[in-house]
Amino acid sequence: MAKNRVTNRIVILISGNGTNLQSIIDARKMGKINAEIVGVISNRTNVFGLERAKLAGIPAITLDHTHFNHRDEFDLALANTVAKFNPTLILLSGFMRILSNIFLHRFHQNVINIHPSLLPKYKGLKTHQRAIEAGESFAGATVHFADEKLDEGPYILQAKLKIRPHESSESLAKRVRELEHIIFPMAVQWFCDRRLELKNGVVVFDGIPLPAMGKHFTKSNSIQQIGVSLETN
Repeated sequence: MAKNRVTNRIVILISGNGTNLQSIIDARKMGKINAEIVGVISNRTNVFGLERAKLAGIPAITLDHTHFNHRDEFDLALANTVAKFNPTLILLSGFMRILSNIFLHRFHQNVINIHPSLLPKYKGLKTHQRAIEAGESFAGATVHFADEKLDEGPYILQAKLKIRPHESSESLAKRVRELEHIIFPMAVQWFCDRRLELKNGVVVFDGIPLPAMGKHFTKSNSIQQIGVSLETN
């Protein structure tokens, strides 16, 4: 069927280990994502995410941001590098740079980020420790379209789990990461199947505008129970 032809081209931007990158690679291998991953670009040298890409036969490029005098210079070089791949979708998978309008004006409706918190809470770093210290009952992850502000942009999908008593930031990070590996490929699949798009700053799913907080995916506190609910507010 024409629907199953691979017409989507994904470029993934990383800065580190690349576990979410791996989740996309794996989902694509299992036929869940109708796309080709055409390139992986890291702003840091010698990170394991680049090795993941090479092992999967994906072109892996390092564009070290420290070699540029200004943020705008890096963003322009990054945009030009990404453009060579003619991407349908750009994924920010642990990419530790805030993209400026120099980049986003070229690709903004096609850039999706994943962040390890229930946005709008805990943008930036050390999200799990900050949530624990604040006495939060829940933590989670958010998939959203990116804009020029840190961890902002229209929400697509959030997943949450209950913070356990006396939980460490390390154990919470591990459990949230498992949620990330579910919802990130899911959102990518929707986009590649033309079910998801950004129109005039509003996320549209199956032709219907989503509420501001997007869709919500919840799962039991038990890692074994992947089971779950997916609903729109």
